[in-house]
Formats: sequence, structure tokens, C-alpha cells
Amino acid sequence: MATTTNHADQQCQQHDVVVVMIPLPAQGHLHASFELARRLSSSAHNIPVYYVSTAAHVRQAQSRARGWDPLETPNLNFLDFPVSFDVPPPNPDASIKFPSQLVPAFNSSLQLRDPVADLVRKLASMARKVVVIHDFLTSWVVQDVPKIPNTECYCLHTVSAFLVFSYIWDAAKPPVPPEAEVVLKQLPSLEGCNSPELEEFAQKQIHARIYGSGNIFSTSRAVEGLYLDLLEKMNRNKDFKHWALGPFNPVELEIPMAVDRRHYSLKWLDKQPPSSVIFVSFGSTTSLSEDEIKELAIGLEQSRQRFIWVLRDADKGDIFSGDVRKCQLPEGYEMRVSERGLVIRDWAPQLEILGHPSTGGFMSHCGWNSCMESISMGVPIAAWPMHSDQPRNALLITEGLKIGIPVREWERRNEVVPAETVEKVVRTLMASPEGEEMKQRAAELKEAVMLSVMEGGVQVNNKVNRFES
Repeated sequence: MATTTNHADQQCQQHDVVVVMIPLPAQGHLHASFELARRLSSSAHNIPVYYVSTAAHVRQAQSRARGWDPLETPNLNFLDFPVSFDVPPPNPDASIKFPSQLVPAFNSSLQLRDPVADLVRKLASMARKVVVIHDFLTSWVVQDVPKIPNTECYCLHTVSAFLVFSYIWDAAKPPVPPEAEVVLKQLPSLEGCNSPELEEFAQKQIHARIYGSGNIFSTSRAVEGLYLDLLEKMNRNKDFKHWALGPFNPVELEIPMAVDRRHYSLKWLDKQPPSSVIFVSFGSTTSLSEDEIKELAIGLEQSRQRFIWVLRDADKGDIFSGDVRKCQLPEGYEMRVSERGLVIRDWAPQLEILGHPSTGGFMSHCGWNSCMESISMGVPIAAWPMHSDQPRNALLITEGLKIGIPVREWERRNEVVPAETVEKVVRTLMASPEGEEMKQRAAELKEAVMLSVMEGGVQVNNKVNRFES
């Protein structure tokens, strides 16, 4: 079992407030929790943070963290518990795209309940306040925490505030402003979003849910102020707050001075004209079938637009174990498109690609981390949702914020998107007056987000000072 180090114990004794972070073991959730943990533990706030997960997933979070230097985050402590679980491969031909291969890893996190309670008790005996920030889907793990003195709980939502409010609107149809109603009336069905295995796991979390001090959202009021305000209005407990602490990713990127530190995709982008490249990536939880890969490949080629395509399978529950499928492209494809296309088959620096001046569009599954990164970099989206929260995020992007174009309707999710559709969408986004308007709105939203996190901005007064009081 993992134990705290003497150094971590000394930190706890020297600070009034400590934070315990409990992420769900899936990349998007690990990443958001890690970035918030880095921010809280930075020199600006100087709060000891304990990031707790299974051993494999602590390692995963660390290995994929953007520009993370352990020496620069001495207040960030990792507790990794050696938990075993099955690691089935992704199924690219599944009728529901939800990555059911991750569910054994989700279930393994249930074993953290007792270790987390023991940790919080220990920290609470040394610090004035222990703040526990848990993923909504780790509610089962933290259900004992409210019984421990000197503790305070917050639920971290790595999904959009729009999604959370959409569930309320679906069930009760409360009155909303016209600009929200026109979007909410177009809500896609939840059918096909999740697998039965995930639904069973989620029910455990719902039944164990604790009502702490508030919800933390990985979002910005510049993006979702309307829906955060609507959530506030639905509060029965006026002491319960909704905090927009995002975007967790940087809104301005530092370019490494050393050329050898830059990913090869960025060097390729350096040679392309401004705003000319569409970045194609479906995140860490989507596996495309062979037919989908073939049609997407042909569509990108026929569009005659420059592109970077991250072509890789979805993560397994443990990304460090076993082999991964190498997705096949049409014969000679990479050679034919080599002058204007780059195919990446491993992990790619998504934020840096989106932030590069040559990137002008993003074909995305619309996971919320990807949406926020694209918004932060001012890049419009060709929205191609696959599962989970993605269909409703796509609706917010295309109809709410109007910074994107749908690739397909959710009702047609079981159909293979033909190359002709891919070609048309890419050309519309990258080389049409309609696409230019989306780029302009995306650029304006980027500016609003940047202003919101500056000193005196609307976000600043909503930040971590709440924990320090």
C-alpha cells in the first residue's frame, strides 16, 4: 500500500490547508485533475496537494503531463496504490463507441475507498483543513470523508456545465433564456452514449454521492457563464457553489528555445502557411474501425487541405501493458499526401499543435478537455462526437457557441461517414466564407477567455482563494 513520505508529512504540518485529489483513471479525467493539482500546488498558492490513484494511472498522468518538471512542483505529492485489474483491448467494431475496455480500471478505483479515508484522517490530524477534490465518478471512493473532522469536499466535473444543466433541463424543463432554449431544444438523445458496463459503474457513484461545498468545473465563465448561472439558480442550498476554475491548460504557450525539445509535428507545422492545417484527433478513448479509417483517409486526401492526423487506437486500462493495433491506411497513402499531410501514430502534443499559427481547424470527438483547449487557442471545430458527453458538447460548440460545424448527426452514429462528407466538412471549415466566420468567432472567444484569467478578470475572483480562507 502506498504511504506518504516524511517530506509530505512535513509539508502537511507546515500548512493550514492541504488538498487531496481523487481522479477517475481515464486520461481526460487524470489530465484535468493533474493540471488543477499543479495549479494549486504552485508557488503562487503554496498548498500541499496529494494526487491519489492506482499506480498505473499515476504513472500515466505523469508521463503525459505537458512540460511537467517535478523539481518545480515540490508541493505536489503522489500516492500510487498497487491495484490489479483486467486489461482488455479496445474493440474498434463495437456498436457503442464507449471504451468499455476502461471499465475494469474504473472498477479497480473502488479499492481506494479505505486507503483514501485513512489518508484523509491522517492529514486531518495535522492540518487545520483538508480539502478533498474528487471526480464525480469517484464519489464512491470518498463517501466516508464527510464523517472526518476538518474536511471539506468539492466535486470536480471534467465535463461541461452545459452537459450537467442539460440533464436537469431534460428532466424538468425549467424556464431558460431564449438563447439557451434554442440550443436545449436540439439536445441529442443519450442513446448510444454509454455502455451497460459504464452505466452500472455510474449508478454506484450516484448512490454514493455526497453533497459537499460545491462543484468545480473545468470551464470558463467566458464560455459557459449562461449555464453556470442557470445551475446556480437551481441550487436549493445557497451555500453550495459552482466554481469555474478553467481552463486548466495554459492560454498562452511558451515556445521551447531548444529545437530538439520540439515535437516533429511542430517542426512540420513551421513550414506550412498560417491557419492552413486541420488537426484531426479523436482523443484517447476512441478507436476507429477499418472502414471509418479508410473513408476518413480518402476524404482528407480529396479535400486538398493540409492536415495532421493522429491515428491511434484508444487507450487500454493500463497503457503500459501489451501491444496496440497499428491502424492500416490505403496502400501508398502516406507517400501520396506527404507534401500536405502528416500522420502521427503515437502521442502528440495536442495543445501545442492547436496553438501553432499554422493550425486553422480541429476535427475532434469533442471531449471536453479537447473543446477547452481548442477554444483557448482560438481554433474552430469539425465536431464528430463518438460517445459519453461528446454529442452534447458538440451541440454547444456548433449551435451554442457557433464555432464549429457538425460532421454527422448523432442519430446517424451507426453509419460510416463517407469520404464525400469528410471532404465537404473539411473544405467548409478550412476554405469557405462560413469557415472564416467560425474562425473569427473562435478568435473572439479565445480573447474573452484570455481576458477572464488575467488579473481582475471574471475568472480570477473565482479561483483557489476559496480553499485558503
